[in-house]
Amino acid sequence: MEPKLTFNTQLDALSFAIFRVHGALIATGDRIGAGQGLTSARWQILGTLTLAGEPLTVAQIARLMGLTRQAVQRVTNDLEQVGMLTMQDNPAHKRARLAWLTDQGRAAYAEVMTEWSRLAAILAVNLPDTRITETIACLETLKDELQTLSPSD
Repeated sequence: MEPKLTFNTQLDALSFAIFRVHGALIATGDRIGAGQGLTSARWQILGTLTLAGEPLTVAQIARLMGLTRQAVQRVTNDLEQVGMLTMQDNPAHKRARLAWLTDQGRAAYAEVMTEWSRLAAILAVNLPDTRITETIACLETLKDELQTLSPSD
C-alpha cells in the first residue's frame, strides 16, 4: 500500500504532481527511444533543434529547455559522438559552435515521434484540448514566476 501524502497547499500538490509526471515522461521517453539509441535527454535535444528549424548553440538549446549549458553540452557531445548531430562553425561567434541534426539524427527523431504520436493519441482520449491549453497556461505562469524569483542569469 502506498503511503498517503499530505500537502500544505494546492501549489505543493501541483509541484509534486509535476515531479511525478516528469518521472513518468522520462521513463516513457527512455523506453520508446531505446530502439533508436535515444534517451529522453537526447530526444529532447533533437526535438529542440527540430522545432527551432535551424542550428543552435548549446547555450541557446539550454535556455529553450530550461537546463544548464553544461548538461546540454554533455548530451550534445554524446549525440555528436554517435553521429546524430554535427557541430558547425558559427559565423556570429568563434567559440560557440552550432549544433545541427544529421540524417541519422533526423531519422531517429522521426522514429521516436511516430511512437510518441501513437501514445499521445491514446493519452489524449482523457485529456480534452481545453484542459491541455489551461494546463499549459498554468505551467507557463508557474515557470515565469519561478524565474522571476530565481533568475538563472
